[in-house]
Amino acid sequence: MNVTVLGCSGGIGQGLRTTALLLDDDILIDAGTGVGDLSLAQLVAIDHVFLTHSHLDHIACLPFLLDSVMGKRAAPVTVYALPETIDVLKAHIFNWKIWPDFNQIPDQEQPFLQYRPLSLGQTFTLNQRMITALPAHHSVPAVGYLLDSGVGSLAFSGDTTSCDAFWQQLNQVKNLAHLVIETSFSNAEIALAQVSRHLCPSLLLEGLNQLQSKPQVHITHLKPGESESIMQEINAYRHALNPSQLWHGQIITL
Repeated sequence: MNVTVLGCSGGIGQGLRTTALLLDDDILIDAGTGVGDLSLAQLVAIDHVFLTHSHLDHIACLPFLLDSVMGKRAAPVTVYALPETIDVLKAHIFNWKIWPDFNQIPDQEQPFLQYRPLSLGQTFTLNQRMITALPAHHSVPAVGYLLDSGVGSLAFSGDTTSCDAFWQQLNQVKNLAHLVIETSFSNAEIALAQVSRHLCPSLLLEGLNQLQSKPQVHITHLKPGESESIMQEINAYRHALNPSQLWHGQIITL
């Protein structure tokens, strides 16, 4: 199972793409601006989209994806998300005002977009790949995901601030090989991190100290222009897990 990083920045700019991970060639985890780098053939191959939450940097390319592949696929694209996230998509994106409602096209009986509500802890198995919704604590309802090949697994935090339930869940995972976790702000911005429900290095450290296993730790969602200073603060802690920055185009094999 290959996880390709299409986008891992907390914003845009030259060379920067917002959050999107491609699992093999048919599953997206979030649909940020990184999806726009895929070819049309690659877009057509995507059958499933798992969303962590409703914020624009994680869903921005979903409307364009659906519009680009409509009529080129025999089956609908399935979007998996919390019910609250699906409600936001219906009310504010696919509402005929911002974008067509692909859940009604070409008709209600055979829509091009189908929704699959999920709940915390629920696991979906797709061709022997297991995807489980993990706890997260963000400013809107949100989840992370555990991607499990059966041999190894990768945990993705999505957007979150301190969340004891997230670390407790990871401590139950026996084959955790990789952890992709956000750290959006520097320690000087801890008040902003807390009010917006994100992590800064000191809050990240508190979480890592709860982790009982030793996966490779990859830092994502760093704000543009602040990545170097944030990573310097993380590295200054000299934590045993030695977190490294996630990079656009990186491929993680499980």
